[in-house]
Amino acid sequence: MIPPRSVLHRCLTGITRRRPLFSVTTTTRSPRRAPFNGRHGFFTSSRQGAEQKGSSKVGITRTVGLSTTCALLALWLYPHESLTQLTKPLGLVADERRMSPDGVEIKVIKSTEKGRQKEKREEESVWAGIAKGLEGFPSIPGPPENITDMVVDFILPEWTKSLPGLMRKLQRELEMAPGSLAAEIWDEARDPFTHPEIEWEAKVRVSNALCEEEKTFLERRKKVIVPALAKYLGLKEEDIHPDDVPTVAICGSGGGLRALVAGTGSFLASTEDGLFDCVTYASGVSGSCWLQSLYYSSVTGNSFQRAIDHLKARLGTHIADPPVAFNSLTSAPTNKYLLSGIVEKFKGDSAASFSLVDVYGILLAARLLVPKGELEVNEKDFKLSSQREYVRYGQNPLPIYTAVRHEIPEMDEQDADGNPPVSEEAKERAKKEAWFQWFEITPYELFCEEFSAGIPTWALGRKFKNGSDTGLRLPEVRMPLLLGIWGSAFCATLSHYYREIRPIIRSIVGFGPIDGLIWNNLNEDLSKVHPIDPASMPNFVYGMHGKLPSTVPETVYDNENIQLMDAGMSNNLPIYPLLRPGRDVDIIISFDASADIKTDNWLSVVEGYAMQRGIKGWPLGIGWPKPEASAKETAKQLDKAESASSPSESQDRVADAKMEQAARQQQMQEDDSSKKTEAEKHQQASDELGYCTVWVGTTQERSSAPPPPPKPIDDESSWRLMEPDAGIAVVYMPFLANEKKVPGVDPAGSEYMSTWNFVYSPEDVEGVVRLARANYEEGRGQIKATVRAVYERKKRRREEHARRVKEEAWRRVIRGGRAGKVGVEGGDQFS
Repeated sequence: MIPPRSVLHRCLTGITRRRPLFSVTTTTRSPRRAPFNGRHGFFTSSRQGAEQKGSSKVGITRTVGLSTTCALLALWLYPHESLTQLTKPLGLVADERRMSPDGVEIKVIKSTEKGRQKEKREEESVWAGIAKGLEGFPSIPGPPENITDMVVDFILPEWTKSLPGLMRKLQRELEMAPGSLAAEIWDEARDPFTHPEIEWEAKVRVSNALCEEEKTFLERRKKVIVPALAKYLGLKEEDIHPDDVPTVAICGSGGGLRALVAGTGSFLASTEDGLFDCVTYASGVSGSCWLQSLYYSSVTGNSFQRAIDHLKARLGTHIADPPVAFNSLTSAPTNKYLLSGIVEKFKGDSAASFSLVDVYGILLAARLLVPKGELEVNEKDFKLSSQREYVRYGQNPLPIYTAVRHEIPEMDEQDADGNPPVSEEAKERAKKEAWFQWFEITPYELFCEEFSAGIPTWALGRKFKNGSDTGLRLPEVRMPLLLGIWGSAFCATLSHYYREIRPIIRSIVGFGPIDGLIWNNLNEDLSKVHPIDPASMPNFVYGMHGKLPSTVPETVYDNENIQLMDAGMSNNLPIYPLLRPGRDVDIIISFDASADIKTDNWLSVVEGYAMQRGIKGWPLGIGWPKPEASAKETAKQLDKAESASSPSESQDRVADAKMEQAARQQQMQEDDSSKKTEAEKHQQASDELGYCTVWVGTTQERSSAPPPPPKPIDDESSWRLMEPDAGIAVVYMPFLANEKKVPGVDPAGSEYMSTWNFVYSPEDVEGVVRLARANYEEGRGQIKATVRAVYERKKRRREEHARRVKEEAWRRVIRGGRAGKVGVEGGDQFS
């Protein structure tokens, strides 16, 4: 039997105290709503199975989950002898039994000198660091004595017999013994030839302006776009002035593998159309961040078609499939690249924690960043700063990755006795002031707009204090951890969890009052609790009291680490970074593959952000139609959000408005849900907005009475895009079913497109890509017309400005009495 407190036992029991690392969902989930607002899933692949119960796709998912569970059951019921040896100390001799002061018998182990040296080396090992992070987890009871070997062999898959050896091999590699993989990684971590960034000093840059590297990129990118824009619009290259080039940004939503695959199809279609070559920025959340990680890597070589081929080859196996996962972690060359991050993390910081996000990220990287065959894996693909080579000359759009930190003021502070404050006043203040802080990461910089501060991307992972790096300079954080952070929707609050099961609770007869009690009275408290801890990284603004804006909460300065998670917890569309001053984006093209595109209405959430920061040009009132909301109510909500004095207050007011709106819609939605299937709802959504909808804002100052929500741009109203005071143009392309062009592929009805699914067959990938390309084709003409209109507007504005400058110069000449003289504009040599 495995000792209940052993390291191996804790690894197999789980990474968190709250749930096992591997689990299987046996209940049938209604296809009505995917968990976590369509952002992503866990290691399990929950599928409905009601309509396609006998299909091979469902069988694959269930087999993976069942096999994983059986593996754990095997280790519980039938432990192999080699497993016991994993935790058997070496160099230890006779033990004694003594009585503790409270009368409990304890065992005291005596060590030889050789044993003590071995123990010291084990304490310094990475495996020991992982074990330390897993202390205190529940133990598994011993197996029933009447379970026979024959029964065990009957219920367990064949591969479970090799699991003990794989675990033992992994442990040996993570020991710091000479010749081990961990020792090799740590030696290279201190080698400046392998990691030159360890010799570079990093400072915190405090400024709202863009970093110098991004400014240089913009200059180069604009020159590259000129010929591409000429080709896209059918113009002559010499006729295009660089100042007339629109700044176009595309953004991809969250949604797990669905967002990854659908986004790849959409981006491929934009490349074939010539649009992608005219894009300056590409931002992503969750699965779209995974897509960008692939595109800016040697795996795809900046080719979306190669990305599709890669996904077909790699997504047919579940990321948590034990034999495949262990093979990647224990075989060269993949094991070195996948495990380098955690080795450097634990050796560089003895207090580092090992979390579910670490494991999740490693498994994701093993599937996404490792090409088929696994021999062509490239070390550069595991550092985000290495993506600079793909944008150095402006040859590609600049990728922007996103994450958020959940700021809960005062709830993290401690009193003199080390206990968190529990006063009702503190709780109420925390409820009102909690919000999400957005962090953006480009190949050049990690930046937080709320902090007005950032650090070089190559300095990610090292400690900072008072604006400078301190202590040991570690190599840059590896991509596996970042992949885990970007897709860590399972680090959501209890409020997010309850939102997923709320429709089920409300559908049960007699549970209405219980739902009302939880939602109306406890939801605020639930929104402050994360049952699974987000990933932790060194805090680059630690100790910078008084050096950042006054709106930065004091708790940030006092914590050596910050916790980052999936940005989809705040908004599943990464639009906020595109509105940052200095980027001056003219057109935002949003590909939305969220599960509940209509219910969550992510476009409408941007309003509070834009108004609180005084961003002119954002079209207010856009998003999915709200026919039941009166113009007076809309005006009242806009005024309240605009008058907010802080990001927290603005987000709080927007959230309140959304809750009030949801309450008004509740009865209508319940009646509607009982009559319509999910496919019918998506079809209705496509009828309401269509596959491509365009809005444009205005730069005019708002009057006291806000205007009604703008109508979408159509052929008759396209002139609005060319108005002198026209603002940001937003092109919205939701991922909807298209039965006319791609029958049988439905984001709402196709089981494999569930956010919880982590297995896509080549046929699944092909179906999603075809749907994404077909939907792009539906809006291709509108997109091109929008780009053309904005180009013409900028050209007209530049020409008008040049004309005014010329007229003003001529007026100055006339006022000076120099008109008609030689060498003066307007005269000639005979005057």
